[in-house]
Amino acid sequence: MSERIDQRAKRKRATGKGHSKASDPSKAFAVNAARLMRDDKCDDVVVIDVRGLSPVTDYIVIGTGTSDRQIRSVLDHVVGFGSESGWEAFRVSGDDAATWLVADFVHVVAHVFEVNARAHYDLEMLWGEGKPVAWERPDQKPRDRARLKG
Repeated sequence: MSERIDQRAKRKRATGKGHSKASDPSKAFAVNAARLMRDDKCDDVVVIDVRGLSPVTDYIVIGTGTSDRQIRSVLDHVVGFGSESGWEAFRVSGDDAATWLVADFVHVVAHVFEVNARAHYDLEMLWGEGKPVAWERPDQKPRDRARLKG
Protein backbone atom coordinates (compact mmCIF):
# COMPACT_ATOMS: atom_id res chain seq x y z
CA MET A 1 0.00 0.00 0.00
CA SER A 2 2.83 2.41 0.80
CA GLU A 3 4.26 1.81 -2.69
CA ARG A 4 0.94 2.94 -4.18
CA ILE A 5 0.94 6.07 -1.98
CA ASP A 6 4.50 6.85 -3.07
CA GLN A 7 3.53 6.49 -6.74
CA ARG A 8 0.48 8.70 -6.21
CA ALA A 9 2.62 11.40 -4.55
CA LYS A 10 5.18 11.26 -7.39
CA ARG A 11 2.43 11.62 -9.99
CA LYS A 12 0.92 14.60 -8.14
CA ARG A 13 4.31 16.32 -7.99
CA ALA A 14 4.90 15.63 -11.68
CA THR A 15 1.50 16.88 -12.82
CA GLY A 16 1.07 19.64 -10.27
CA LYS A 17 -1.88 19.43 -7.89
CA GLY A 18 -3.11 22.91 -8.82
CA HIS A 19 -3.86 22.11 -12.47
CA SER A 20 -7.14 23.24 -13.93
CA LYS A 21 -9.83 20.79 -14.97
CA ALA A 22 -9.19 21.71 -18.62
CA SER A 23 -5.61 20.43 -18.38
CA ASP A 24 -6.20 17.45 -16.07
CA PRO A 25 -3.83 14.75 -17.36
CA SER A 26 -5.65 12.04 -15.38
CA LYS A 27 -8.95 12.91 -17.05
CA ALA A 28 -7.30 13.01 -20.47
CA PHE A 29 -5.82 9.55 -19.92
CA ALA A 30 -9.17 8.18 -18.68
CA VAL A 31 -10.97 9.59 -21.73
CA ASN A 32 -8.38 8.13 -24.10
CA ALA A 33 -8.54 4.75 -22.34
CA ALA A 34 -12.34 4.77 -22.75
CA ARG A 35 -12.00 5.60 -26.44
CA LEU A 36 -9.51 2.78 -26.86
CA MET A 37 -11.91 0.36 -25.16
CA ARG A 38 -14.68 1.47 -27.50
CA ASP A 39 -12.39 1.13 -30.52
CA ASP A 40 -11.66 -2.42 -29.34
CA LYS A 41 -15.42 -3.14 -29.45
CA CYS A 42 -16.24 -2.93 -25.74
CA ASP A 43 -19.86 -2.15 -24.91
CA ASP A 44 -21.28 0.31 -22.37
CA VAL A 45 -18.00 2.14 -21.75
CA VAL A 46 -18.22 4.71 -18.97
CA VAL A 47 -15.81 7.06 -17.22
CA ILE A 48 -16.63 8.13 -13.66
CA ASP A 49 -14.99 11.05 -11.87
CA VAL A 50 -14.52 9.91 -8.25
CA ARG A 51 -12.26 12.73 -7.08
CA GLY A 52 -13.22 13.56 -3.52
CA LEU A 53 -15.07 10.24 -3.15
CA SER A 54 -12.24 7.73 -3.51
CA PRO A 55 -9.04 8.00 -1.48
CA VAL A 56 -7.12 5.90 -4.02
CA THR A 57 -8.01 7.11 -7.53
CA ASP A 58 -9.52 10.00 -9.47
CA TYR A 59 -11.21 8.31 -12.42
CA ILE A 60 -12.70 4.88 -13.05
CA VAL A 61 -13.10 3.56 -16.60
CA ILE A 62 -15.42 0.60 -17.13
CA GLY A 63 -16.13 -1.42 -20.26
CA THR A 64 -17.80 -4.72 -21.11
CA GLY A 65 -16.25 -7.31 -23.39
CA THR A 66 -17.88 -10.22 -25.17
CA SER A 67 -15.27 -12.98 -24.71
CA ASP A 68 -12.29 -13.77 -22.52
CA ARG A 69 -9.96 -13.27 -25.50
CA GLN A 70 -11.38 -9.82 -26.23
CA ILE A 71 -11.32 -8.81 -22.55
CA ARG A 72 -7.65 -9.78 -22.22
CA SER A 73 -6.81 -8.03 -25.49
CA VAL A 74 -8.58 -4.82 -24.50
CA LEU A 75 -6.76 -4.65 -21.17
CA ASP A 76 -3.43 -5.37 -22.91
CA HIS A 77 -4.11 -2.48 -25.31
CA VAL A 78 -4.99 -0.11 -22.46
CA VAL A 79 -1.83 -1.10 -20.55
CA GLY A 80 0.26 -0.69 -23.71
CA PHE A 81 -1.28 2.70 -24.40
CA GLY A 82 -0.54 3.68 -20.81
CA SER A 83 3.11 2.69 -21.17
CA GLU A 84 3.44 4.65 -24.43
CA SER A 85 1.80 7.68 -22.78
CA GLY A 86 3.91 7.69 -19.63
CA TRP A 87 1.19 6.06 -17.51
CA GLU A 88 2.80 2.83 -16.35
CA ALA A 89 0.32 0.45 -14.74
CA PHE A 90 0.95 0.16 -11.02
CA ARG A 91 -0.75 -3.23 -10.98
CA VAL A 92 -2.73 -5.41 -13.39
CA SER A 93 -4.90 -8.20 -12.06
CA GLY A 94 -7.94 -10.31 -12.73
CA ASP A 95 -9.49 -13.71 -12.45
CA ASP A 96 -8.36 -16.75 -14.44
CA ALA A 97 -11.55 -16.86 -16.50
CA ALA A 98 -11.09 -13.21 -17.57
CA THR A 99 -14.53 -12.17 -16.34
CA TRP A 100 -13.05 -9.10 -14.64
CA LEU A 101 -9.64 -7.61 -15.40
CA VAL A 102 -8.26 -4.44 -13.83
CA ALA A 103 -5.37 -2.11 -14.60
CA ASP A 104 -4.47 0.37 -11.87
CA PHE A 105 -2.70 3.48 -13.16
CA VAL A 106 -2.89 5.18 -9.71
CA HIS A 107 -5.04 8.16 -10.76
CA VAL A 108 -7.06 6.07 -13.21
CA VAL A 109 -8.34 2.52 -12.72
CA ALA A 110 -9.56 0.66 -15.83
CA HIS A 111 -11.96 -2.29 -15.49
CA VAL A 112 -12.97 -4.65 -18.29
CA PHE A 113 -15.80 -7.02 -17.43
CA GLU A 114 -17.72 -9.89 -18.90
CA VAL A 115 -21.39 -8.80 -18.97
CA ASN A 116 -22.60 -10.97 -16.06
CA ALA A 117 -19.65 -10.08 -13.83
CA ARG A 118 -20.24 -6.40 -14.52
CA ALA A 119 -23.89 -6.72 -13.53
CA HIS A 120 -22.93 -8.64 -10.39
CA TYR A 121 -20.32 -6.16 -9.11
CA ASP A 122 -22.22 -3.08 -10.39
CA LEU A 123 -19.43 -0.54 -9.96
CA GLU A 124 -21.62 2.20 -11.41
CA MET A 125 -23.96 1.80 -8.44
CA LEU A 126 -21.05 1.58 -5.99
CA TRP A 127 -19.67 4.87 -7.33
CA GLY A 128 -23.11 6.35 -8.03
CA GLU A 129 -22.16 9.66 -6.43
CA GLY A 130 -19.34 10.06 -8.95
CA LYS A 131 -19.77 12.35 -11.92
CA PRO A 132 -20.04 10.81 -15.40
CA VAL A 133 -17.38 12.09 -17.78
CA ALA A 134 -18.15 12.66 -21.46
CA TRP A 135 -15.58 10.71 -23.45
CA GLU A 136 -17.08 9.96 -26.85
CA ARG A 137 -15.61 11.64 -29.88
CA PRO A 138 -17.91 14.26 -31.43
CA ASP A 139 -18.11 12.29 -34.68
CA GLN A 140 -18.68 8.93 -32.99
CA LYS A 141 -21.84 7.05 -33.90
CA PRO A 142 -23.72 4.99 -31.30
CA ARG A 143 -23.10 1.24 -31.52
CA ASP A 144 -26.74 0.36 -30.87
CA ARG A 145 -27.45 -0.73 -34.44
CA ALA A 146 -30.35 -2.92 -33.35
CA ARG A 147 -31.84 0.01 -31.43
CA LEU A 148 -32.20 -2.09 -28.28
CA LYS A 149 -31.46 0.73 -25.86
CA GLY A 150 -33.75 3.63 -24.91
